[in-house]
Amino acid sequence: MIETLVVIAISLIVLCSGMPIAFGFGVAAVACGLLFNATGPLDMLAHTMYGGVNSFELLTLPLFILMGIVLANSPAGNDLYEAIHRLFSRLPGSLPMSNIWACAVFAAMCGSSPATAAAIGSSGIPEMRKRGVPDGLAAGSIVGGGTLGILIPPSITFIVYGIATETSIGKLFIAGIVPGVLITILFSIWAVVASVLAQMKTQNAPKLHYNFQGFPSPAAARMTYSWAEKTELLPRVLPIALLVALIIGIIYGGIATPSEAAAIGAGASILLVLTVYRKTLTYTSIIRILGRTVDDSAMIMLIAATSVLFQSVLTDLGLTQNATQAITKLQASPWVIMLIINVLLLLLGCFMPPFAIILLTAPLLHPIILKLGFDPIWFGVIVTLNMEIGCITPPFGINLYVVKRIAPDIPMSTIIVGSMPFVLMLLLGIVVLCIFPELALWLPGKMFVK
Repeated sequence: MIETLVVIAISLIVLCSGMPIAFGFGVAAVACGLLFNATGPLDMLAHTMYGGVNSFELLTLPLFILMGIVLANSPAGNDLYEAIHRLFSRLPGSLPMSNIWACAVFAAMCGSSPATAAAIGSSGIPEMRKRGVPDGLAAGSIVGGGTLGILIPPSITFIVYGIATETSIGKLFIAGIVPGVLITILFSIWAVVASVLAQMKTQNAPKLHYNFQGFPSPAAARMTYSWAEKTELLPRVLPIALLVALIIGIIYGGIATPSEAAAIGAGASILLVLTVYRKTLTYTSIIRILGRTVDDSAMIMLIAATSVLFQSVLTDLGLTQNATQAITKLQASPWVIMLIINVLLLLLGCFMPPFAIILLTAPLLHPIILKLGFDPIWFGVIVTLNMEIGCITPPFGINLYVVKRIAPDIPMSTIIVGSMPFVLMLLLGIVVLCIFPELALWLPGKMFVK
């Protein structure tokens, strides 16, 4: 118990010091190992860290990151937003709903939450505000919609979880499809409800013109489109849908591994940018795209390497095994223990990025959920939903800062308040998946490969 408390204290001090997370894991591992004479992993420090990233599955990571960055530097996000907006234009809350569904589609090409929020929000937020959507709803729909980037496949979070727990990344990808659609629908329902509530508050205000949705606007913006206008952007959007279907289809059918599918997606995304969007990739832009890919990939892999070192020290001390035994011996229902695990993940999400939390906790929690009888594929989806909430909740809440950068004149308090209903929708999604786990497990069970 004393060793456990000391390890927790050292970890919290280091991780809360402002030190980069990768170095924090490394410093905590070395400090705990030397303090308690658990020098086995430290004697082979380089070998231990190298083993943490010596995985064929990790090839998936930089390739999907490259795919997302290439598409984020193209007009794909703007076209998606405009095309979906025209389809939903006659519905209440069509503008925020359009942003949410555009985020869902872009997430299927990107795998990153902040990249999704930035790509769709850069055009969506100014358009919503111009047409009178309240600032809180406009910002919240992008903050919440951006989180779909780590749930709808391909997902960097699923890749990291799959590697940390030796779970099939392909099945994790497929498991995220139905929950991703479910969360998108829940977000859309809130967008409609919030829009109706805003309309009720403003319809009787004097001396204002109102647009189609009932939001006050300096001039009533046209919100209806002919069928010709609705289908005008399809030639630019359909290739994106085909790319998403191609990646998911070849993984689902066992034609290619996730790493091979990532390579196909990265190559196809470059072709899309060059042909469909006719955007020239200059030497400068290529260097910038490759530089960002290397930066993001190296950051995650360094965190993976040092977190493996930290986990090795904990295992050498016997803390991992003792924690597993202590939790499984609790005289409590498995669902009570699952509730405790979810609360832990939510708290960590307030202070750490998703992949760092997964690399820190997954090796510890994986044997526990197996002993409790939970499916690791299902648990991977639950973990990802918790990580989505972490992308919204302060003080870490990376999507909050992405939206603040897009719309610096919107107060952070307004962004946070507008985002909280989407946190509630994600919590509702966790409850629904606990009641109906087949929502996450049915499609992976039909796959042709493990």
